[in-house]
Amino acid sequence: MSAEITQILIMLGIGAVAGWLAGIIMKGAGFGLIGNIVVGIVGSVIGTFVGGILSVNLGVGPLLGTLIWAVIGAVILLFIIGLVKRAA
Repeated sequence: MSAEITQILIMLGIGAVAGWLAGIIMKGAGFGLIGNIVVGIVGSVIGTFVGGILSVNLGVGPLLGTLIWAVIGAVILLFIIGLVKRAA
């Protein structure tokens, strides 16, 4: 397995865990387990992007730091989706 495929699988795993955690944090704003995992994967991209822009050092290892930013991104995404659902 190449390094790129391994990195993609790790990011998908982190996104899945982040979505699950975001669903727990944002009680009532989730989409069930599978939906939250998908939101977590998308949110992990958002969170990693925001973390890179802010250049904030969380003082943890790269894997845990990525997970933290992924959870933050997933929570933000769930919050925004919740606002849109309420407005509709």
